[in-house]
Amino acid sequence: MIESKKRWRMERPDDQIVQHLQQELSIPAVSAKLLASRGFFDVNKTKAFLQMDESSMHDPFLLHDMDKAVARIKQAIANEELILVYGDYDADGVTSTSVMMTALQQLDAHVTFAIPNRFIDGYGPSERLFKEAFEDGVNLIITVDNGISGINEIQMAKDLGMDVIVTDHHEAGDILPPADAIIHPRHPLGTYPFGELAGVGVAFKVAHALLGEIPKELFELVAIGTVADLVSLHDENRYFVQEGIKQLRSSSRPAIQALCQIAGTEQNQIDEETIGFLFGPRINALGRLAEAAPGVDLFLSTDSVEAMALAKVLDSHNKERQGIVSQMTEEAIAMVESGEVGLDPHVIIVAKEGWNPGVVGIVASRLVEKYYRPSIVLGLDSEKGIAKGSARSIEGFHLYNELAKNRDILPHFGGHPMAAGMTLAIDDVADLRQRLQEQAEAELTEADLQPIQQIDISISLDEIDLVAIESLKKLGPFGMDFPKPMYCIERVNISSMRKIGANQNHVKMELSDGPQVLDAVGFSQGHLADELTPGVAVSFIGDLQINEWNGRKKPQFMITDAKTDDWQLYDIRGIRQVNRWNQMIQADQTIYMAFDKKTVTHFESLLNVDITLVSKDQALPSPKPYIVLLDIPQDEKMLEAVLTHIQPKRIYAHFFASDPTYFEGMPSRDHFKWYYGFLAKRPSFDLQQNVNELAKHKGWSTSTLFFMTEVFFDLGFVKINNGRIDIQEAGVKRDLAESEVYQSREQQMQLEQKLLYAPYMELRQWFDTRLAEQTVPEEEQQQWI
Repeated sequence: MIESKKRWRMERPDDQIVQHLQQELSIPAVSAKLLASRGFFDVNKTKAFLQMDESSMHDPFLLHDMDKAVARIKQAIANEELILVYGDYDADGVTSTSVMMTALQQLDAHVTFAIPNRFIDGYGPSERLFKEAFEDGVNLIITVDNGISGINEIQMAKDLGMDVIVTDHHEAGDILPPADAIIHPRHPLGTYPFGELAGVGVAFKVAHALLGEIPKELFELVAIGTVADLVSLHDENRYFVQEGIKQLRSSSRPAIQALCQIAGTEQNQIDEETIGFLFGPRINALGRLAEAAPGVDLFLSTDSVEAMALAKVLDSHNKERQGIVSQMTEEAIAMVESGEVGLDPHVIIVAKEGWNPGVVGIVASRLVEKYYRPSIVLGLDSEKGIAKGSARSIEGFHLYNELAKNRDILPHFGGHPMAAGMTLAIDDVADLRQRLQEQAEAELTEADLQPIQQIDISISLDEIDLVAIESLKKLGPFGMDFPKPMYCIERVNISSMRKIGANQNHVKMELSDGPQVLDAVGFSQGHLADELTPGVAVSFIGDLQINEWNGRKKPQFMITDAKTDDWQLYDIRGIRQVNRWNQMIQADQTIYMAFDKKTVTHFESLLNVDITLVSKDQALPSPKPYIVLLDIPQDEKMLEAVLTHIQPKRIYAHFFASDPTYFEGMPSRDHFKWYYGFLAKRPSFDLQQNVNELAKHKGWSTSTLFFMTEVFFDLGFVKINNGRIDIQEAGVKRDLAESEVYQSREQQMQLEQKLLYAPYMELRQWFDTRLAEQTVPEEEQQQWI
């Protein structure tokens, strides 16, 4: 048995719907399955989702206050007023600023931009920067990707005589800022048909309205910000990212070419994962550690040399960020493991002096991934007496709403259901921890606190080929609300398996189901090579990819997790070095068993665990899921009783035998006849003294001579006194097989053949038969249990 890391939750779409989509859309079964599992039942709606075009975009003037915003901006351009685009320091904010700047520059506006410093100004509107803008002669401020929560700061700007237009997408509070116009897809007075635009999406809508036409050359920037900000990839966002990726693959923008070069990726292969894992982190690293303005300079640059220099700045900051995140994560985990944040917390809140507030969100995500609890990571500044940080949540705990219940101690916070940022007094951190713990206890059930892995569909090996995988790729882009698919391959066999990689921490397999075979690779899954055994039906979840090597393409399954409910046999027979096999056994889940006292004596110092001696006079221990069979029983029924009582999920078969008999064999009747005749000619024979000479003379082993002597003694043919053998007078004629010693050896040889020397699959079949049905009668079991 192998348990999965998370609870698997799998969709099983209706077969009729799948067949209908497959036929109507002319797509492979796996693509139809995936669409059906995600609620696409109507063919026309599915076509509209898959085949988006310009008509998928909504009229920008449907956004509340758009007409006011456009009129005020055009007035500023006409009057040559100085406009400030005020952005944010993440990838969404950087691309939002770049989009707005580009549109205004195309209109010959007198425009500049500013991005707050995370460490000096914090998130959102800054009084410091607004005052500087006023002193610089700014007449109009346009916020992008922020502003909806900047009530006091925007009021200050208004008091200074500047006009303010807010364009944002973050959660709006009960009170809106006193701006001249607020462009927000979920404006409480608005009716915009799609509320999930990223900040860059809102900026793009303003650009569209200002220019009077779709600024298609900006799709590539919109795609970067939309993917990096993890907003829903439905409706307009899906179209933005689709078109943006197309542009990115052939873009002549120096910034894109430079980013590809420093990230080590081919430009014509850019996809949503390139944005999410290569571009996004590098852009975000700027604002996490320093000033984010170079990111805007990068996207606005028209010079390839300048762009490369700026891209290298991003890359350098990203490497520095990775080191900081690693150290902070280790420190945060140590706090949780030590119980510093409470025992079994429903919400994890860790805080430390000197933690970089620019990367606390990443560390919070790592904690959620490890513990599956809503997590808040705070950097403390004792001089200012404040704690500043970020939070990440889990399904079932609406982070923004839960934080909003604590406004009295959270003067500054904002975000989404799954992520948020905040600033509070250090003295209130303990109070916030206690409050959120109580809120989470009331809100989250035990089931909510168990991580779930959503699986889209189950696929069989015969459904997987290059055509099917290419078809699945065409369903992208994948992201929020339309995530990258997770596939399940159920109960297949492993025809080959080996560890790979310099540290042997990865695994490569061949999965088979009848004639069908599929290559599979598991990065950081090398442990599976130790845990999975032959003959077991295993289920895997993961991703489908195309592996290309030397011009040859093959389907390949990338393993994320694995499980099997089948019992497993671990063959550790003949491995004398105990540490080679004992280190992979979970001792607290395992019963170590022996059938011979000598075995217990031999292993108790080597294993340093309790060893159960199985005998007729002793009851069997309480079951545990795993057992180690250290030696071979004297009676097959003893082992059958053990299996019936414990029903183990894992059996580690060692079967140590100090004096194996199988290969030595049973002496023939001619052996016994000659030996008896030899003894009969000598009324008394000292076996101890002469055994080696006699064994050499006959070419027998000394153990064979001792065994035949024991048989004769058992049958009453001889007496043994201090190593001397005396022939008894002939009594009733008895067959050799009547001897219990003879029978015991015969039985031992048979058990050794079945258990110690049988090929792996024969041994597994032996156990299979006995685990599948109760083979020991109830009355016989009682003497063992």
